[in-house]
Amino acid sequence: MKYIVLGSGMMGSAIGFDLATHNPNDEIILCDINLANAKNTAKNIGSNVTPLRLDVNDHKELVRVFSGSNVVISAVSYSVNYQVTKAALQAGVHMCDLGGNDEVVQKQLSLNDDAVAKGIAIIPNTGLAPGLINILAIHATKEFDALESIHLRVGGLPQVPRPPLYYQIAFSVEGLINEYVEHAEIIRDGKLLHIDPLSGLEDIQFPEPFGTLEAFNTSGGLSTLTHMLEGKVQHLDYKTIRYKGHCEKMKTLLDLGFATSEPMMVGGSVKTNREFFTDLLRKKLDSGDKDVVLGRATITGKLQGTEKALVYEFVDYYDDERQITAMMRTTAFPTSIIAQMLARGTIGARGVMPPEVCIPGDELIKELALRNVKITKKVTQIWR
Repeated sequence: MKYIVLGSGMMGSAIGFDLATHNPNDEIILCDINLANAKNTAKNIGSNVTPLRLDVNDHKELVRVFSGSNVVISAVSYSVNYQVTKAALQAGVHMCDLGGNDEVVQKQLSLNDDAVAKGIAIIPNTGLAPGLINILAIHATKEFDALESIHLRVGGLPQVPRPPLYYQIAFSVEGLINEYVEHAEIIRDGKLLHIDPLSGLEDIQFPEPFGTLEAFNTSGGLSTLTHMLEGKVQHLDYKTIRYKGHCEKMKTLLDLGFATSEPMMVGGSVKTNREFFTDLLRKKLDSGDKDVVLGRATITGKLQGTEKALVYEFVDYYDDERQITAMMRTTAFPTSIIAQMLARGTIGARGVMPPEVCIPGDELIKELALRNVKITKKVTQIWR
């Protein structure tokens, strides 16, 4: 097999590591516009990883590199995933990506007929949220005769919180701000609604040492789930988990205009408030501490006339031995596993589709367990 990985940053390196570790006889091409980064990352992973300089804005070169490979994995900015999708289509190669932006995903989904005609599968949103948590949710719904509610909760946190925000950057600053400022789409009482981010603050309990945390609405986590489940579920929402106090402090900063596009003078140059805020968060919240990822999918409904609740839950820690963050493990490993499913023919569906409609949830759970990402399942009866 031959895999093309775009991006040699945190997620691309973790995807490359997983592919190389579980497929020592396969070829992994690790691409980056910065060849030095790709070379350094490839050297640290293994001999079956080859670095390559590649500009994702060069469509002709993308098609050339993609041709003859089995799967392309995009671990670069979501802003280029549509053009990468078009290149994968032209090359006739399966593709998956980390997703993260609903507008881009919708543009990708518009190419479904082309992918079906080509006989290939394009799967966006294969990371953590959207991604793993959505797959778990839909996998759980298959155990119910009728659905009532789906509540998804995910958070990447430092193991030791530092004031004032009790948070550190685990992935992308730009993506974090998007989640905090864009409207969230939910289903409440059977109706599809658009609500304010940082709303719906609630307490949430996890085993010690975490105890009581907080969760609140953010955008993007549900992605295509709202339209997929509209008319089938009464309540559907996604909330981000943080240490208590984070939401109020972040909301104060946003209410003061720190994430607006209003221009301001910074050191003799003009920047928007949001650009300044992005730089500030990147500098102040990049502590490099060990992290943890918490996730929970709670699904309620009826089975043979009995009301039941099914809960999938995971707590994943920084890997000290390999120095891989929990966010990398829970985002990159599902993506790598899905790419391997595509290469091996485990996924037979063709077209452009979100992972929750085509990924076998039980197989994904089993593969993650082999990587020590353990997902527990608990089913209880609901008494009224």
